[in-house]
Amino acid sequence: MDKLSITGGRRLHGEITVSGAKNAALPILCASLLCSDDITLHNVPALKDIGTTLKLLQQMGVRSQQPEAGTVTLNASQVDSLEAPYELVKTMRASILVLGPLLTRFGEARVSLPGGCAIGQRPVDQHIKGLAALGAEIRIEHGFVVARAKRLKGASIRTDMVTVTGTENLMMAAVLAEGRTVLENAAREPEITDLAELLIKMGARIEGHGTDRIAIDGVERLHGASHHIVADRIEAGTFLCAVGAAGGDIMLRRAAPDTLGAVLDKLSESGVTIETGPDWIRGAMNRRPAAVGFRTYEYPAFPTDMQAQLMAMNTVARGTAVIVENIFENRFMHVQELRRMGAQIDIDGPTAVVTGIEALSGATVMATDLRASASLVIAGLAAEGATTVERIYHLDRGYERMEEKLRQVGADIVRITEAS
Repeated sequence: MDKLSITGGRRLHGEITVSGAKNAALPILCASLLCSDDITLHNVPALKDIGTTLKLLQQMGVRSQQPEAGTVTLNASQVDSLEAPYELVKTMRASILVLGPLLTRFGEARVSLPGGCAIGQRPVDQHIKGLAALGAEIRIEHGFVVARAKRLKGASIRTDMVTVTGTENLMMAAVLAEGRTVLENAAREPEITDLAELLIKMGARIEGHGTDRIAIDGVERLHGASHHIVADRIEAGTFLCAVGAAGGDIMLRRAAPDTLGAVLDKLSESGVTIETGPDWIRGAMNRRPAAVGFRTYEYPAFPTDMQAQLMAMNTVARGTAVIVENIFENRFMHVQELRRMGAQIDIDGPTAVVTGIEALSGATVMATDLRASASLVIAGLAAEGATTVERIYHLDRGYERMEEKLRQVGADIVRITEAS
């Protein structure tokens, strides 16, 4: 099992190219099920979750080609299985995103209830509620969501909570439904906008994406398209937290600064000098950061996927920061590992109080989920001495060659592969 060995204390200098967004690529890959023509995708990150999704689609009969790094062409003209089995779904909650496309194009789907990071409940009931409103007959059977419908019919749907994958699933289901569908209380994340832009290129009629009210007028069929995946805002934010904690001056190329407003605001408040252009972000830090408190909420507020990384930066900041996690009820699992490195963090329900210290001490720590992994890497970069981050298969689910990118800007970090 792979692990990372980090020797802290080095400032970061240089350039990093930001990868395509995992959270945009996953639903976009699933959208290939909506038509029988080629869908060509560019800027697809080489991640474990991407590989799992491609295996899932291939198991259904989707043909996949990768003519060059970062490019994937999918063709779903010969789909011969409408089932997403547990073996492929268990490691990744985003697998539920095949439900809407299969149901709306083929009239049925059988999708195993998903797994993934153990950071919260994230129930699929909102997906089921919305599809039922579109006319689907749905039941839970032996751990599978089993859905059928001759043709979905447009409806007005208000989810009980803001759900990103729920919005994506219902939007994909609605593009081939009969009539108009209106999604109220829709998620507004940039990844949803990216999915909508691909669907529009495929012939879908969608308005309001990027707002909390999305209107979709169903069409008879969709066609092929080519699309460039949006830059990963969470990867970009993670590297900026790294320079905030360790110091230095980095330039992020092929970034999307307009998707990172709340994160850039907090980094600036901490003392990181931020400069942006149309597709680049520069972050520079020449002093110890100032503590910054924040609350996680749905986009465009501060994202839960950046909570652990900014907490790691706060562990070496001047002052005390209060962090409130409002999205997932179990997203402080990295706290115990940060404490092993000397961090002073107190937890009270959804609130963490972080009192910064001058320096963390390197230690052996264990990653518990994707973003927790990133926080431990940041802590290791800022710590005195050596840090070993174990169980980094979590990290590989969402970061493309993180250790290589960090080495490019001067970090002392290596991957160690041990025989299992």
